[in-house]
Amino acid sequence: MSDPHPARHGEREDKRTFLQKLAEFIHPGPDSTDELIETLAEAQDNNIIGAESRLMLEGVIRMADMSAGDVMVPATRMDFLDIASSMDDLLHQVIDTAHSRFPVFENDRENIIGILLAKDLLKLQRAPELNIRALIRPAVFVPESKGLNDLLRDFRGNRNHLAIVIDEFGRVAGLITIEDVLEQIVGEIEDEFDMPEDEGDIFGLPDRSYRVSGDTPIERVNDAFNVTLASIDPDDHFETIGGLIAHEMGHVPKRGERHSQGGLDFSVLHTKGGAVRWFKVSPSKPSVT
Repeated sequence: MSDPHPARHGEREDKRTFLQKLAEFIHPGPDSTDELIETLAEAQDNNIIGAESRLMLEGVIRMADMSAGDVMVPATRMDFLDIASSMDDLLHQVIDTAHSRFPVFENDRENIIGILLAKDLLKLQRAPELNIRALIRPAVFVPESKGLNDLLRDFRGNRNHLAIVIDEFGRVAGLITIEDVLEQIVGEIEDEFDMPEDEGDIFGLPDRSYRVSGDTPIERVNDAFNVTLASIDPDDHFETIGGLIAHEMGHVPKRGERHSQGGLDFSVLHTKGGAVRWFKVSPSKPSVT
């Protein structure tokens, strides 16, 4: 039996898909990337898409014009493992840097022979007779000009999460991970260094170093490490250790960068929103004279 009270045309359920709505909204279409991004902002204002959807769509659009060289970790900030290192040295470096994957070189850092997953080192604990070379996985090399869209497709296809970036002369220019690519779409991806604010700001680590939150008050750092950290310029005043270190370095620190001050060595573990979220801190080693 038909509905005795059929819905009026204007009251019928809108069954158009999200993409259809978006396509109809932007018709006849923008002439440039900037216009398309402006159109997405209008779509959000008109409640066609949400704020998070808009940001991700903008990330997808911008990523189309980006290459591996734009977002890679440069070679100067890469952490390598030397195949000739002892097991103790390898474990120390893995703990010290807190990465999950490492390029492995032999004789020279330009001679990368593969990638070692930190978790694979656990296999040596149960089977010491294993040769570390047996744990190394093949390295993937990509040019700096490799488009992020193509790179993401490759990452998904070969289930590899890290690639070595080489320059036009075939030298190691840096490395890039699937996380670096995805962050261009979804923004900063929180990792194991992101913890609730109420869980504290200074943590002891197994290697007798410490993980320190970037927003830790300078006075608390001074008390915890029995040091006196302050800006070199007496006219500058900072409340947090992250603000002080960024000022002394002269730029917003990036993951992997290091800085020494006041008898302490600071290594940047994680950044977020243009600020350091976590440092790894240890007493400076005495200089050898």
